[in-house]
This record gives sequence, C-alpha cells and structure tokens, in this order.
Amino acid sequence: MTNEDRTSKRKSEHIDIVLNEEVTAQTVTTGFDDYQFRHLALPEIDFSEISLETEFLGKRMRTPFLISSMTGGTEIAWKINRTLAIVAEAKGWAMGTGSVRSAIENPDTAYTFNVRDYAPTVPIIANLGAVQFNYGYGSEQCLRAVKITEADALVLHVNSLQEIFQPEGDTNFKELLAKIEQVCKDLSVPVGVKEVGWGISHELAKELYERGVAFVDVAGAGGTTWSQVEKYRNKTDSLKRRAAETFREWGIPTSRCIREINEKVPECPLIGSGGMRNGLDAAKAIALGADIVGFGRSVLQPAIESEDLLVEVLEQIELECKIAMFGTGAQSINNLKTTDRLELRLKG
Repeated sequence: MTNEDRTSKRKSEHIDIVLNEEVTAQTVTTGFDDYQFRHLALPEIDFSEISLETEFLGKRMRTPFLISSMTGGTEIAWKINRTLAIVAEAKGWAMGTGSVRSAIENPDTAYTFNVRDYAPTVPIIANLGAVQFNYGYGSEQCLRAVKITEADALVLHVNSLQEIFQPEGDTNFKELLAKIEQVCKDLSVPVGVKEVGWGISHELAKELYERGVAFVDVAGAGGTTWSQVEKYRNKTDSLKRRAAETFREWGIPTSRCIREINEKVPECPLIGSGGMRNGLDAAKAIALGADIVGFGRSVLQPAIESEDLLVEVLEQIELECKIAMFGTGAQSINNLKTTDRLELRLKG
C-alpha cells in the first residue's frame, strides 16, 4: 500500500470511528457547565435587533462561528466538505478544512479540499500538521496548501499525543517553534496554531503569538479524544491500546484554555473549540474571551445526512446564542465579549 493509500484509509477510518464509537472522555469536560449567565429579567433590547456579526482577522463575518477542521482526501470526505461549504456560505460561518497533507502527497485528492466554489465569500482556513516540518515540509508546502484550498488563512495543528497513539505516527516535535515562526514570516496569509482536543495553555499561546502566529485555536479537552480514536484504529499494538485508555482523561478543558489565554494574552485572536455542543456553550465561550467559536463533531453527522438537517443544526446554534444574548442584555457580539454576567455556578 502506498503512502497516499494509507493516508486515505486513515481519513476514512477517522470519520467512521468518530461517528460510531465512544471517543469522548468520561470525566474531563469542557467546563462550560461550571459557568452560568446571571439572568437579566429586563434586557432593554429588541430581540429582533440582536446581531451576530463580528470581525476576525480583518474579515467581516455574519456569525462568530466556524465549522472546525475535520476531513478531506477521500470521496466521502469530499461529499461532506461540499455540504459543509454550501451550508457555511448560506449561514455565514467560516470553514476549516481537514489536513491538506494528503492533497500535497497525492494531487489527485486535491479536489476534496477545494470548496471555494461552494463558499465564495466566507473565510476558509486550510490546515497542515506542524510536525511535518520535521519530515520534509516547509513554507513551500504551506503555500501549496493555501493555493489548493484558496484559503484566507492557514492553521497548523499540533497533535503530539495523537501521533504517539497513531500506528504510523510522526513523533519528532523538536524545534518546531522556530519553524512555525519562519512560516509565519514567509506566508502572506495569517497563520494560526490549533490543538486537536487536548488544549493550548496560556504560556504556549503567548510564545506562539510573540513568534508571529496570527491566532490560536484552543481545541480544548471535553470533546473528541483522539487517543480513543487511535485506540480503535490500532488493531495490533495492545500496549498502545492500553496506554490510550490511560490517557483518555488528559487535557486542559476548553473553558479554562479560553479564560486563561484571554486573561494572560488578551491581544491574541482566539478561536474557542473543543466539545462545543450548542449555542449556549458558544455564548459562554465568547463571554470568556473567544473571538469565534468552532464546532466539529456536533455538525459532522448532520452534514452526512443532509444539507437541510445541517442548516437546521446551525440555525439552532445561532438561535441559542441569540437567546443567551437576550437574557443578558447583549445586543452585539462585542457586548457579549465584555459582559459581566457570566459567573461560576454556585455549588449546592
């Protein structure tokens, strides 16, 4: 089997496992249930005038929402991406692609990532693994990823634990900060860094921002746990399968990532993602400091079923966020970001 075939097979397995297996932590949560909004009985605003419009990386957006990086590289992934793009354009959501590495290795799969024809106006964020900089990749491959996807930005994912548990994982994460810094200098589009479900600490966010990273996507703990995903893929290495179960509860909760980065590195543009379930979670994420909020697994199944169902899911998220804004007197996303009505939930 060629490297290209292995990559395509891995992408298909990831989709199947995420949809059909139990791949979340048992005790670690996003932390959003620890917070509640203090209700404002008289909001003094008209619900019909509440606006979700915002700005991110210099681009106006109709909503503060992102369909997070998920898939690409196979025919089924292409069908999913096409549906996601059509609905993202209709609703004004930004869209991330899955890792474009497979298209760079096998140009025949490039079409599965190019969704710009279906999403001509919304921000598109291409995606590559940062660890590939230690395996022959550099600014040239990053430029190709942006060109293939016609993206407005590039995000480099850091997935160190996933690579450990992945049977074919790349585990040399040495000296990547300097290489990320160089890519930020070389590319004309904004370059961000994202985790894949274990979270980014405020210390790392500060270091990344100081080295030229344009935004951070926390992708915190509480949603899909990729150690579990790789455990289900790994049929031969019982040692790693057992170790994956040990690390099922690893990671920094999404809410904590957002809060701490916003407090310690407030100048860094921030995407809040990782286990987002609904529009209330999203509203809490924005009130904690996220500029936009990413949804992944929660929109994947609807995208496979139909465009209409995906539209309904996105509209529900938008409505729930607006209701939270109404209940706190926030007419705009900026009002929500600066609200003082989000509190830790009282125990007992």
